Amino acid sequence: MGVVVHDIMNPFFAEILRSIESELDRSRQTFLLSNHYDQLEKQRTFIDTLLQLGADGVIMSPAIGTPPDDIRMAEENGLPTVLIARSVEGASVPVFRGDDAYGIGLATNHLISLGHTRIAMIGGTDQTSTGRDRYQGYVAAMERAGLEVRPDWRFPGPRTKQAGFEVTGAFLALKDKPTAAVCWNDLVAIGLMNGIARAGLVPGVDISVTGYDDLEEAAIATPALTTVWNGQREVGRRAARVLLDRLNGAEVNPVQELIKPELHIRQSTSKPVER
Repeated sequence: MGVVVHDIMNPFFAEILRSIESELDRSRQTFLLSNHYDQLEKQRTFIDTLLQLGADGVIMSPAIGTPPDDIRMAEENGLPTVLIARSVEGASVPVFRGDDAYGIGLATNHLISLGHTRIAMIGGTDQTSTGRDRYQGYVAAMERAGLEVRPDWRFPGPRTKQAGFEVTGAFLALKDKPTAAVCWNDLVAIGLMNGIARAGLVPGVDISVTGYDDLEEAAIATPALTTVWNGQREVGRRAARVLLDRLNGAEVNPVQELIKPELHIRQSTSKPVER
């Protein structure tokens, strides 16, 4: 099997890979792993390599800009494909991912229930299905509560701890200062909390922060991070199982299956405090 993701150093993908490996082990299958870092040509080179090696199939978190023709080409050349974490419009293959709009809605609604009305969103990109869905979930929750969605309260881009830390200055300098931030993932949230603390404020008290993915680090962060479990281990297990079923000749529907997220409330969120 082949497995290709954005960056295995991201613990989100590491958790998915762990469950893929466990499922494949039961069928005595091994796999080749590649990072594409959202470089389409790097992803294409890996797929070509799998075809040359006669691989049995591939599990992909597709790179930004992946056209459906690339996936169709792999399928037509005998490389069954399953997508994880991101979808590609027009690709008729199984997709397993979390329900991102619903999950970010859980985090945003939690902050609203605490009394926050000025909530920023930090991280993500409209270039991926995941980024679009998470932002739409944030916007929908704000609008349902009758709250203003301001373009300058959105910081697209950050996906790492370093990027979350680096955006802190711009976030703290916002006019009509937000009292809370919904972050793209746990890494961004932890980086932001470190930046908030470096600025002399107390994350979870002066500013509430939510993450996404519920990585192992979230529970032991300071403060412990309120976040959304995104079902990554279940995503990996189901993707591997469906790919094995396809190899065994089973009929598999090329549909998108969304894992329902869960909100895990910890110490990084509280009632708003005016700065």
